[in-house]
Amino acid sequence: MLLFLLAVPAGTVYSETGGSTLKVSTVQQNRVCKGVVKDATGETIIGASVVVKGTTNGTITGLDGDFSLNNVNTGDIIVISFVGYQTQEVKFTGQSLNIILKDDTQTLDEVVVVAFGTQKKVNVTGAVSTVGAKEIAARPVNSTIEALQGVVPGMNISTGDGGGSLGSDKKFNIRGVGTIGAGSKVEPLVLIDGMEGDMNAINPQDIENISVLKDAAASSIYGSRAPGGVILITTKKGKAGKTVVNYNNNFRFVSPLNMPEMADSYNFALAINDQLTNGGQTPMYSSTKLQQILDYQAGKSTQYMWATDAGRWNSFDDPQRKDVMPTGNTDWLKTLFGDSFTHEHSLSVNGGTDKIQYYLSANYLDQGGLLEYGDDNKQRYSFTAKINADLTKWLKISYSMRFNRTDYEAPSYAGGEIKSNVFYFDACRYWPVIPVVDPNGYYTVESKIYQLTEGGRYKSQKDVMAHQLAFLIEPIKDWKINVELNYRSNYDFDHTDKQTVYGYDVNKNPYIVENQTSSVTEYAYKSNFFNPNIFTEYNKSLESGHNFKVMLGFQSELFKQRDITASQDGIMSGVATLNTTQTNAQNRGGYSEWATAGFFGRVNYDYKGRYLAEVNMRYDGTSRFLRDNRWNLFPSFSLGWNIAREAFFEDLTDLISTFKIRGSWGELGNQNTDNWYPFYRTIDINKDQWGNYALGGWLVNGAKPNISKESALVSSLLTWEKTQTLDLGFDLSMLNNRLNVTFDYFQRKSKDMVGPAPELPNLLGIDVPKVNNLDMTSKGWEIQVNWRDQIRDFKYGVTLSLSDNQVVIDRYPNPSNTILDKDNKNTYYAGAHVGDIWGFQTIGIAKTDQEMKDHLATMTNGAQDVLGSGWGAGDIMYADVNGDGQISRGNKTLADHGDLKKIGNSTPRYNFGLNLDAAWKGFDLKLFFQGTMKRDYMPDGGSTMFWGAVGYWQTNFFKQHLDYFRGESTTNPLGPNLGGYYPRPLENDRNRNPQTRYLQNAAYCRLKNVTLGYTLPKSLTEKFCVNNLRFFVSAENLFTITSLADTFDPETVGIGNWDGCTYPLSKTVSFGLSATF
Repeated sequence: MLLFLLAVPAGTVYSETGGSTLKVSTVQQNRVCKGVVKDATGETIIGASVVVKGTTNGTITGLDGDFSLNNVNTGDIIVISFVGYQTQEVKFTGQSLNIILKDDTQTLDEVVVVAFGTQKKVNVTGAVSTVGAKEIAARPVNSTIEALQGVVPGMNISTGDGGGSLGSDKKFNIRGVGTIGAGSKVEPLVLIDGMEGDMNAINPQDIENISVLKDAAASSIYGSRAPGGVILITTKKGKAGKTVVNYNNNFRFVSPLNMPEMADSYNFALAINDQLTNGGQTPMYSSTKLQQILDYQAGKSTQYMWATDAGRWNSFDDPQRKDVMPTGNTDWLKTLFGDSFTHEHSLSVNGGTDKIQYYLSANYLDQGGLLEYGDDNKQRYSFTAKINADLTKWLKISYSMRFNRTDYEAPSYAGGEIKSNVFYFDACRYWPVIPVVDPNGYYTVESKIYQLTEGGRYKSQKDVMAHQLAFLIEPIKDWKINVELNYRSNYDFDHTDKQTVYGYDVNKNPYIVENQTSSVTEYAYKSNFFNPNIFTEYNKSLESGHNFKVMLGFQSELFKQRDITASQDGIMSGVATLNTTQTNAQNRGGYSEWATAGFFGRVNYDYKGRYLAEVNMRYDGTSRFLRDNRWNLFPSFSLGWNIAREAFFEDLTDLISTFKIRGSWGELGNQNTDNWYPFYRTIDINKDQWGNYALGGWLVNGAKPNISKESALVSSLLTWEKTQTLDLGFDLSMLNNRLNVTFDYFQRKSKDMVGPAPELPNLLGIDVPKVNNLDMTSKGWEIQVNWRDQIRDFKYGVTLSLSDNQVVIDRYPNPSNTILDKDNKNTYYAGAHVGDIWGFQTIGIAKTDQEMKDHLATMTNGAQDVLGSGWGAGDIMYADVNGDGQISRGNKTLADHGDLKKIGNSTPRYNFGLNLDAAWKGFDLKLFFQGTMKRDYMPDGGSTMFWGAVGYWQTNFFKQHLDYFRGESTTNPLGPNLGGYYPRPLENDRNRNPQTRYLQNAAYCRLKNVTLGYTLPKSLTEKFCVNNLRFFVSAENLFTITSLADTFDPETVGIGNWDGCTYPLSKTVSFGLSATF
């Protein structure tokens, strides 16, 4: 930084710092630095920080803005700072200082990235949220999307279908779900430096800032790709000056989060006996067996497994009640999942001259999984190279290359599609009496350990290579022409080998327990994406205060992909490849592509930053529709009024610097149909009813034949889905920008969405085509409040983000207004809210048989017979809501729903993030809380995780499940439990209907992150050629506040096919450093 100081015996001198000018009065020279700090109006500033640069020697100004700082050497640089003002640096020459701080106009001049350009934040009229590099890099997380959770209001982030698996990515949307139909999807468009990309495949350390465009006015210029909002990621680039090297690392110790504890084997056996007895069956565990369990737990018995008649160790059943059940004591979740270690390293180099700048970076992440056996792991390699050059005064060129590779490996038994993988269900439902090791020293078959360690491997390698070349031409001042050429290639190679797995019988003889036939499957995928953008813009500012900006452009996209799958059985050697297999060769694959083209324009106008207007137009075409429906026009309009710039507001400008109200309306299209060629009838070859590869079930000349079936009809009327968004909001900055508030109310109407096929008689004999027959409205609000201040040398900040939205179905192909489907699952109808839960009103659990009889006697038209029979003590008493003398679902329609009523809604509402940060003398502390303030959840009737006692083979008991009803006369050693939370355990589901008693409050607040850092004084680090050195310790997911059942984690509840039986999330403790050279 260039510093001029004119020293004279007395009077006033001027110091120039980064283009700002400040006054300095020189009076006398000594080693005590004294002075006064004032603002531009002459008012003294209380609490301003005054520090000798590079040291911890500092003080703050007093009530009169004065300060006195001891032990200051002549020539030291004095740094004066205060929130809302520009930081100033002055060389101390021994004289008293009269410092005049200027208002920090950074907020007024702050630029945000918007579609195809940038705008001053104060002039933005759309709904845009921004996140800077500091916020993203503040937490040592595995991906960028994790760093955004709870930071952007209106951006909803949830756990993916794979739970906490290394191969699972988080799901996210902006302002609620964009579609509920089966024929299309609406997702946020993620653009990395202007080109579509994967947010999980970018090094977070490379990111300069992120802009989230939430309304139609902000995103409509992207047309048919942006109905779900847009996330603009701008990466770092080189800066002119000396070469700067930055190195970051972190080392993480990871453990499973919120895994419920299984009941011990003795209590489990007592509970199973109750379940069987309640169903009229003989108890599984005799008094002898119960004593054997207790003896084994106490270490008094060495026998814990018994043989079946077939010579194998018995584990699950004893139908003849021969007392052959095992007596182990295993918590399977704690056995199969454990701790792991992760480390990450990032290195970047940037620098250059005024003409050429460069930026290079590399990142390596080695992530360990939580599987205790079989080893799952993930590695990510990222490389980025950027160069920017000013070739002439009128021509600039930039080129960037990004490469990302992600390697993921897991046991084939536990890898692949986690959502439907039964291993994770088995880990939750397998009984604690089953031991890990049999008496011969082999792992038991039920432990799944051999399946994990010897059953083969799943390996996935995904590569992304992106190239971007851009030209900026400015033939005359304020007229710019941008030419961008974007190209991306994606490669995906998946390998799955399934090895034959053996268990061992009582005599140590092996027998096959998994993969009777070994096999190898290879999958290869490649896609190419080409995206040229050409646009020109012209700015014109008049002396009268009128400012105009016009942009016109063209964008096109061409996406091509191909894939091939090959498999073969019978692995012949230790190396599992297609070349080492021998039978049942199968292969399949194909090609597909889509393209879009669009012409767009934007006009911005403002008058002295007071009155603001913007108009966007996009004329879009897509290959996915027939010619007559291929093109459409999508407009948006927005207005803003910065009241703080009005003359009548001048008296309040010291208090309020910005008060901008804004509104927008726009329409967007959606071309993202699930079928890229929805107007062609296609015949499926060799597919079963679930879409999996299959051959005929009969032989022709000794081989299974190819099969096909009649394809569904198509509709020539299929056309664009459209989204219309209204947004009203305001931006407020007060108290020298220490307090900032942004608020938005929005209403997004999605029209003509592709929904389920209309109901037609089965006589048609063919699948009915999907058509545009669904409308819905998402409405809500969001607010972000930020406070930042400084008290002496203590700086702190608070940021609260809060949002809410609901989605209402306006039109749906359900003419009978059915509320439940044939499986009694909630369905959609016009007027429904997405997430509605229908259920019964619960009176309570009958304490005695007589109480149940009295309850049933109040209903003379069948009572609870529709739901089941044999009602007694420990069963649910349902309320006869409609008073017809029976408990029923009626016709399951909106007009006749019997005793059902809306009891809740599963949509997460009032999602929040709370950031607290503070800094003092080199120390920095950050706390981040995240959660949901309202969400209902009704566990499925077959949920082992919630109910414990379900069907016999699915039943397991966690500790919480032992709080079930037991009557006064029980002989169970657990004793009576008339006030039990759960009903008496039964195999049938009559007590497990959706109902008010067991509706869960899934709201939660989680301390998502705590980070404590310390930056060494620069005066120390410069001695070993380091400009900045910071050490930190951090923790993720430290604690959670929730009233949800203890067997669930609020972020994985409902995940997977078995209601939360999935790969667990993780708790992380990490440490690391950041060094700049």
